[in-house]
Amino acid sequence: MYLEAKETAQLYKLLSEKLGNDTTEAMFKYIDNKTERSVEATIKTLATKDDLVVLRKDIGAEFTNLRKEIGESKADNIKWMFIFWIGQVGATLAIVLLFLKK
Repeated sequence: MYLEAKETAQLYKLLSEKLGNDTTEAMFKYIDNKTERSVEATIKTLATKDDLVVLRKDIGAEFTNLRKEIGESKADNIKWMFIFWIGQVGATLAIVLLFLKK
């Protein structure tokens, strides 16, 4: 931190000699404002621990709903498979009875 302040002071001195105090001051204010806005924008995009806790709860709820839907889907598939098997058995019996009558 000390080196950064020292380097900034040296840079300010060099620029004020070349550009003048007003221009150097304006340039430093511009750079400070840009840096501050950049840091604020970065902070807004970062997730806090509270954000992660909320996200984890939401994902948990979605997984619970997904498991429930998968369970219902499996039960529905088993029901339709049973109906299909009954139809197959009936068709097979009908074909066998047709051949036996001849």
